[in-house]
Amino acid sequence: MIEKDRMTEHVMDLIRINSLSKKEKDVAVKLQKEMEDLGAECFYDDAGEKVNGNVGNLIVKLEGNKSDAPPFFLSAHMDTVGPGEGIKPRIEDGIMKSDGTTILGSDDKSGVAVIVETIRALKDNGIPYGDIEIAFTICEEIGLLGAKHIDISKFKAKHGIVLDSSTPDRLVLRCPSADKMEFTVHGLEAHAGLCPENGMSAIKIASEAISKMKLGRIDDITTANIGVINGGRATNIIPKHVRIVGEARSHNEESLKAQVDHMRNCFHDAVSNYEVTIHDDLSIEGTTYIAKLDEHIERSYDRMDVDVKSLPVTLVDTAVKNLGYTIKHHTSGGGCDANYFNRMGIECVNLGTGMYELHTVNEYLIMEEFFRSADIVLESIRLNTIIPS
Repeated sequence: MIEKDRMTEHVMDLIRINSLSKKEKDVAVKLQKEMEDLGAECFYDDAGEKVNGNVGNLIVKLEGNKSDAPPFFLSAHMDTVGPGEGIKPRIEDGIMKSDGTTILGSDDKSGVAVIVETIRALKDNGIPYGDIEIAFTICEEIGLLGAKHIDISKFKAKHGIVLDSSTPDRLVLRCPSADKMEFTVHGLEAHAGLCPENGMSAIKIASEAISKMKLGRIDDITTANIGVINGGRATNIIPKHVRIVGEARSHNEESLKAQVDHMRNCFHDAVSNYEVTIHDDLSIEGTTYIAKLDEHIERSYDRMDVDVKSLPVTLVDTAVKNLGYTIKHHTSGGGCDANYFNRMGIECVNLGTGMYELHTVNEYLIMEEFFRSADIVLESIRLNTIIPS
């Protein structure tokens, strides 16, 4: 019952609007008008102020036509990664791509478009539905910040679907916890040509720490990465400071803690091996300098683990069966807004929309899967009026 041409035109319109993280306002304003034209109430929360963005999460409330059905929750994020400005989407042989100079932005404009088309199809076809509550979030790509700062008290729904995964052949039930780590190594500056022995290279110390780390795939449920290194001022100066940012993820809290502790210990051990004593004409004993370490570790998000017997899983599984599709339950190595929503009391699963090779200029959207995702959401909402909660 979805209109494929309308859905295609809409997602392309969304993709053409620049909406890097913290700059989602233009997309939000478009969505607000579209939702209000469909009879919904729209408002923004203060998440934008909390993250220094130009707009907050767009919260949408649509009154149902079946008062005894439980409210249903839907969500997708409005922001994209870069290079994501001036995107030119095109379709060839049922696949949407950019012109190759930018990402496509189907992550997560395709999820946004699925939600909008679902609401339009409900209205057009007189399908029974309870109240629908939607969160179009900001800043998902830079740490799930929109979901992290959302005012969950604005929602009555206790279950629903997030649209932010690759294929609708898989339903994501499990995502890991993640910790972000930031280390700053403090060495000692010196002239690299005249007196390098008077310095302590922060970059060298950090390199020794990183070389001792277990990184990448740690085990079946745990990963770790060093992603950012900043330091040094010139080639002729022994670098005094270097900043390193990394992360660890796991589906098991003990495993996550063990990996974080391991990475911390590598830095502490490396720093402890460095000190230098400098003598000058005024001091016989000289002055001893010791390398130091600053660290900051914070939880990025907590894991989600949705029961296979839960209502959102039952609704999607039944919808897929009714439509003649197939789907498998999936454990993901990535986080999504659903991590926060589940922790806050809205039990929700993450359904794919047909997007692949995300965060690259090779990103593409398979249109058949994109349409299928909308079919599944539409049928799940219809079933929400039938299957008891």
